[in-house]
Amino acid sequence: MLVDNTGLVLEGGGMRGVYTAGALEYFLEQGLEFPYVIGVSAGACIAASYLSKQAGRNKKVNIGFARDPKYLSWRNYWKSRELFGMDYVFDEIPNKIVPFDYETFYSSQSEFVIGTTDCHTGKPVYWSRKDYGKDVLTIIRASSSLPFLAPVVEYQSKHLLDGGISDSIPIEKAEKDGFAKNVVVLTRNKGYFKKPSKFNFLLKRKYPQYPNLQKTLMNRYKQYNSLVETLEEKEAKGEIIIIQPQQPLKVGRIEKDPKKLENLYWQGYEDAKQKYANILEWSNASTSPQEKAAITD
Repeated sequence: MLVDNTGLVLEGGGMRGVYTAGALEYFLEQGLEFPYVIGVSAGACIAASYLSKQAGRNKKVNIGFARDPKYLSWRNYWKSRELFGMDYVFDEIPNKIVPFDYETFYSSQSEFVIGTTDCHTGKPVYWSRKDYGKDVLTIIRASSSLPFLAPVVEYQSKHLLDGGISDSIPIEKAEKDGFAKNVVVLTRNKGYFKKPSKFNFLLKRKYPQYPNLQKTLMNRYKQYNSLVETLEEKEAKGEIIIIQPQQPLKVGRIEKDPKKLENLYWQGYEDAKQKYANILEWSNASTSPQEKAAITD
């Protein structure tokens, strides 16, 4: 079932992304497809298996490997300055252990845009299918490279980091690409606002060659909080539907407890289930009779 006038916008959040995984698992079970999907960081990771239509894959990878030190551990960080084992996550797992269905992914008619941050400018750089071609995992890796906790990714003469640094919730990009109506999946609870980072004093030492990145990281909390206010206004006007946790999360960005992760996963699943009928009705509301017939076929 295609909602062909509606985009899907996905926030990042590290291991909090299992909430998004649960929500998209429900959509996958219902056969719900969006013509346009945009995500940053963990949101982009989760979206890939949704677009490859691999039921259960996100749960198997993001929860099943949580305690694997090669997937996530401080040992990784002391060894190679990356908390998540990036080669393991973006090469061994998808290519050998839990195979990613590249054929289905690349045959999908949905546009898939991935947000990254340009270290030199401090501004977002978005990559669509025509930009990354058959190299989607490299761009997702760049989008998921957390500041301080992962190395910079070099791609097409750019130096890239986590897409959530410069555009935590890429709603504006979705609208610029022609989607006035969007379903937005957030991984922070309703009422959450970000505070200034406690690690800003380390920025000059860590990224001396990237002064614009430093500024963006220092102001990230302001950008995020402004986005949240904008989203709340858009939801009140009926321009978007938000799916997000309603209570403060017990899962952190680098959570490794499978029980906590699974609880959050099923929370996302149930929240998407509750919003599903509303999404269909809302998405159809402004379409022509011909479009409605196509969507419901």
